[in-house]
Amino acid sequence: MSDTAANGVIPDISARQEKHPESLSDLLNGLLERAGPQVTLREIAEALDERSFGAFLLVFSIPNLIPLPPGATLVLGLPLLVIAWQIVAGHTKVWLPKRLGNYAIRKKTLEKIIRRSEPWLKKMEAWVRPRNWLLKTPLSERFFGIYTFFLAVIVVVPIPLGNWLPAFAIAIIGLAHTEHDGNCLAIGSVVGVISAFIVALILFLTSALFSSVF
Repeated sequence: MSDTAANGVIPDISARQEKHPESLSDLLNGLLERAGPQVTLREIAEALDERSFGAFLLVFSIPNLIPLPPGATLVLGLPLLVIAWQIVAGHTKVWLPKRLGNYAIRKKTLEKIIRRSEPWLKKMEAWVRPRNWLLKTPLSERFFGIYTFFLAVIVVVPIPLGNWLPAFAIAIIGLAHTEHDGNCLAIGSVVGVISAFIVALILFLTSALFSSVF
């Protein structure tokens, strides 16, 4: 009996071709199921070890999309700075400093983050696919890292109403980088430019207001 199926395709090869990598939403839900009372950033990084830098940018931008107390983005935005800088430096794997890696998030907080982001993430995963990818050289990757680092700086700086949009841009860019989707990367880059313009406008108006008062 022949090992080849009627359509001429070897079954085990066909199965491998149809197998898709685990989605980020499923990966995050799996992490939540295995998590203890607290989850460190290092544990999240280890769970996403086989994913690209884009996955880390996406995951660490999500907390900044949720309304938080003033000053929270100063802490939650630090991983974005670290990851973006590693891209600029030409690293091939994400590395978290000991102090940052040991930073713990309560499981309830992580669950809240995942549940709020899951509907959006699943919709994005259904749309994003490899296409029109331009970051094919180390130099282009470093330019990408510089732009992402610039957006991460905006996220970290405590600017009223100025953190959400750049964090959203980084989330889109991160998802695009994970799947090598050039169209999605273009959208995220445009959102990032708009966010930078809005932040500059906020700073200008704030400065003008203080100048007129004092």
